[in-house]
Amino acid sequence: MTDKWIVRLVMAAAMLFCASASAAEGGSKLQQAGNDLGDQASLQRGAQAYMSYCSGCHSLKYLRYSRMADDLGLSEAQVMSNLNFTGAAFGEQIQVAMPHDEATKWFGKMPPDLSLIARVRGTDWIYSYLKSFYLDETRPLGWNNSVFPNASMPNPLWELQGIQHAIHGKAEQEGLEPPVVGFTMGQPGNVDAREYDRTVRDITNFLEYAGEPAALKRQSLGVWVVLFLALLTFLAYLVKAEYWKDVH
Repeated sequence: MTDKWIVRLVMAAAMLFCASASAAEGGSKLQQAGNDLGDQASLQRGAQAYMSYCSGCHSLKYLRYSRMADDLGLSEAQVMSNLNFTGAAFGEQIQVAMPHDEATKWFGKMPPDLSLIARVRGTDWIYSYLKSFYLDETRPLGWNNSVFPNASMPNPLWELQGIQHAIHGKAEQEGLEPPVVGFTMGQPGNVDAREYDRTVRDITNFLEYAGEPAALKRQSLGVWVVLFLALLTFLAYLVKAEYWKDVH
């Protein structure tokens, strides 16, 4: 086997290992988000849910209100009235109103910016994470997460989802914490499970958009590029036919 093939096999094995490690983080199997960037209504709902439940702690510093309005088909009035809770100008980035000192006092550090979370973690991770919070009295804030164990944040959507309790399996080795194999609902939320799944999917969809707003433009331009290439191919065929028609 040549050195070239050995390098390829090593790289493929490394990629498979990284993918498996990411999917198995926290011992929970990731659920498929099934989000769709082409669903503008979902993006609008996701923006509203994110601003209502997440933006108090997490900024989107690489996204401006004006860009979001343009991409999501919203007017300036709609954005400033319903999605801007910090008093920022229409052309400014989406920041948080929480002071840094208070955030450090409550959470130990400033909550991270989520502009690129979908590109770093993936949409399936976000979707699964927002569905995997459970009550844990051993944690400082009373919450834990099976996808991201010992996460230092409470469930921001607990009023919608309700309060879950974890069902633990058997630990693989003595001394290790038993894995979370499921949940039971201790207190129902304000919406049913189907509606909650849609809300989480909408937030996931919005965060994927926020990670790369240009993706929406690329999708719309892609159709025209394909049509142009098809027309160019047809014209090239006509030129070829005309050039070679007298050649036997």
